[in-house]
Amino acid sequence: MGVTEIDSLDQLQEHLARGDSLRDVVIQGLDLTALAEELDVRDLTDTVFLGSELAPSTYARACSNGAVIFRPPIDVPFSPFRSALYTPEELFSGFDPDSPDTFSDTLDERVYRHFKARARAGGTILDSLSCRLHDHGITDALQEKISGRKVVAIMGGHGMRRDDNGYRDVALIARGLTETGFLMTSGGGPGAMEATHFGAWMAHRDTGDLEAALEILGDVPGFEPRERWLATALEVKTRFPRVRGPDGALPDSLGIPTWLYGHEPPTVFATDIAKYFANSVREEGLLAIATYGVVFSPGSAGTIQEIFQDAAQNHYRSYGQPSPMVFLGEHYWQVEKPVFPVLAELATGNDYASLMHITDDVDEVVGHIVRYAPRRENATPS
Repeated sequence: MGVTEIDSLDQLQEHLARGDSLRDVVIQGLDLTALAEELDVRDLTDTVFLGSELAPSTYARACSNGAVIFRPPIDVPFSPFRSALYTPEELFSGFDPDSPDTFSDTLDERVYRHFKARARAGGTILDSLSCRLHDHGITDALQEKISGRKVVAIMGGHGMRRDDNGYRDVALIARGLTETGFLMTSGGGPGAMEATHFGAWMAHRDTGDLEAALEILGDVPGFEPRERWLATALEVKTRFPRVRGPDGALPDSLGIPTWLYGHEPPTVFATDIAKYFANSVREEGLLAIATYGVVFSPGSAGTIQEIFQDAAQNHYRSYGQPSPMVFLGEHYWQVEKPVFPVLAELATGNDYASLMHITDDVDEVVGHIVRYAPRRENATPS
């Protein structure tokens, strides 16, 4: 018998109304005090309560029945038993662009301070365990988000300025791919990462709107000061709200940042944010879910590391079929940082060699990804 996971009160109430057993049921991150009367007469043998609030009577019954109980910690600013992705509104709740000091009170900044002071600095086993459990929950929620979606990632430098042509190019690529039905993802921070989600946000708008939004963002070209960087992005979101596509859906995108680099704030243009403590889990997972391809815009050591990590996944088919690797910037990737010739040699004789492409043309990047999509949809599993 499999394990049933329940992470909403509606789901639990439906489960109880059907009279289903609570054996091998995992209840995650819920306040169950209002359901004490019903839970106190149920068999809670082998029920697992992850970070859920229990009435004293329910707690006593759960203990007597041999349930497994992970009580929520009281001294951390985040939930280790989180069951949903973050939103920009949650991470930056309380931020007032007219009062920059309010930035320090946002959830994102409070968690970062906690992580620096305790978990990242060593901390206790409970600090480490809280972070690991949190990241497990984020991965679970991320998998739900991407289920059935065609995911494409864009990698590139966090230092890419909003007034750079490269920023505009990344935004145009992301806009084009979003309008074609792909879910865009990135490391979720500033620079090329922000450009990815900005482009997705502007899907189904004309280029005039995109250029006007870029002018606003260009007033604060880098992510320092963070408060002003954030304020201009929020202004763009207000002036240019998302536009529904032909299918009636609003464009979305997925940012995957980390508190290891918490000095780089996550972009508010991502509609869903899978923020991790463990950067290694975040980087490997980000490349793994991009099964419809990765676009590499100019970047430094971090981007180059991701290039070889993606190449290894393709080379060894770590996650099934290999997927496209598209390099934006011929001179950059062949002369300034001559990574492409090395990878082309590595791929010789392998089927992913045909999936590698290098160009300066934005439309060509989009076309290369789009042409690949039907191959995956029609592929027969080996």
